[in-house]
Amino acid sequence: MLDLSLAGFLFGLLAIGLRRPFLWVLAYLYVDILTPQKISYFLLASLPVSLITFVLAFGGWLALDEKTGSRFTWRQGLILLLLMYCGATTLAADFPDSAADKWAWVWKCLVFALFLPLALRTRLRIEAAVLFMVLTAGAIVIDGGIKTIASGGGGYGELVTLVAENAGLYEGSTLSTVAVAVIPLIAWLARHGTIFPPSRAVTLFAVALGFACALIPIGTQTRTGLICLVILALLALRSVKRRMLYLALMAAVPVIALPFLPESYTARMSTIENHGADQSASTRVAVWKWTVGYALDHPLGGGFDAYRGNRVTVVLRDVATSGSQTSVTQRIAQDKSRAYHSAYFEMLGEQGWPGLAMWLTLQLSGLVQLEFIQRRLRRSEDRLDRQDRALAQALQAGHCVYLFGAMFVGIAFQPFMFMLIGLQIALAEQVQRRHGGPDRATPRPGDRQASGLRHGLRHGLRLPQEATP
Repeated sequence: MLDLSLAGFLFGLLAIGLRRPFLWVLAYLYVDILTPQKISYFLLASLPVSLITFVLAFGGWLALDEKTGSRFTWRQGLILLLLMYCGATTLAADFPDSAADKWAWVWKCLVFALFLPLALRTRLRIEAAVLFMVLTAGAIVIDGGIKTIASGGGGYGELVTLVAENAGLYEGSTLSTVAVAVIPLIAWLARHGTIFPPSRAVTLFAVALGFACALIPIGTQTRTGLICLVILALLALRSVKRRMLYLALMAAVPVIALPFLPESYTARMSTIENHGADQSASTRVAVWKWTVGYALDHPLGGGFDAYRGNRVTVVLRDVATSGSQTSVTQRIAQDKSRAYHSAYFEMLGEQGWPGLAMWLTLQLSGLVQLEFIQRRLRRSEDRLDRQDRALAQALQAGHCVYLFGAMFVGIAFQPFMFMLIGLQIALAEQVQRRHGGPDRATPRPGDRQASGLRHGLRHGLRLPQEATP
């Protein structure tokens, strides 16, 4: 039954795409985030669904879609440059076989991020992409949230969601980071969505999904997830109206929630302060030091999975207190081939200083670009401008959460976050077209057939031709 449901939804979406090729782009978002072929036991598991949707998304856009309003931007050029550089380092990698395995999915991630803004040429398409990303990630999050409540708190490395593997979006720290990062997008869809307009049902679902997202760091018991929640709470200070009340609630939430948290969770979170006694945290610091030394000797990087060459020695300190006496015991731990556990050091070790510079420029320029959009539209009373400004704020908050979470997880090429970069570029281009850019004379995307497209997205019915810019 599960196989039939997954296959029926995907094949139905692909069939509708024969009339509306843009839906193939949404299908690829769905497949790349959820990986239904890994959930399936037979039907989808026997097909290269990722490759099929990838080819359909590009082929449909090239052959059947309108190109009006699409423009290649400098940030897309930077993605292209990073793609070529990663290809060059892969050819000269320290560990060619491992590097080739990672390159097999990284190039698709970068190419799709480069392509996505070209396809998202209207406001409705941008909203549809946000909706598909949120709901697809939400399928994983809801499953994890239910299991967290049912199991009384989950456990580190023990919470199994839809796929029983510790990779990609199904890895605990990665899922925690993404789950927290999508909370602002959930709020934006609930307030400004037009495919599913604001209503009581939409609000209730958004609140429930946001709560499930907040449960994921507890279920996975990842320190990264806790840090991401704190960062998101601090970022919300910028937009809330009653800041003193909000600060009071922020202080009250941990006090109220603490009695309901499992002891294993609080014990693990305590290692944030006392990382010297935790081998996992101490080893990460040692690997980061090794990576800096490696990059000084290999400034162009060692290619994907260069971490396999590391050898680290860690001194652990166990502190025991008995009455008024405190004793410190030291022990030596050795490890090798430990992953970076940080996107920043991942880029530094694998792509060297040039790759790290390109990656940081791509990330930070997105935050600056979104800030300019918010400032540009701050005083506008136009409904569309308010929606664009709110989306820019949501994307910026989600991106900030990712950048902080990436400090402790090796997710430099996480596809979901590169999809967010594609959304940022598409939003910036849309605002540019409406407000004095080189395409100012081009008419604004019409709204006459928008309701029909929204109805089709909801119910899978025949979709009308979408108005072009």
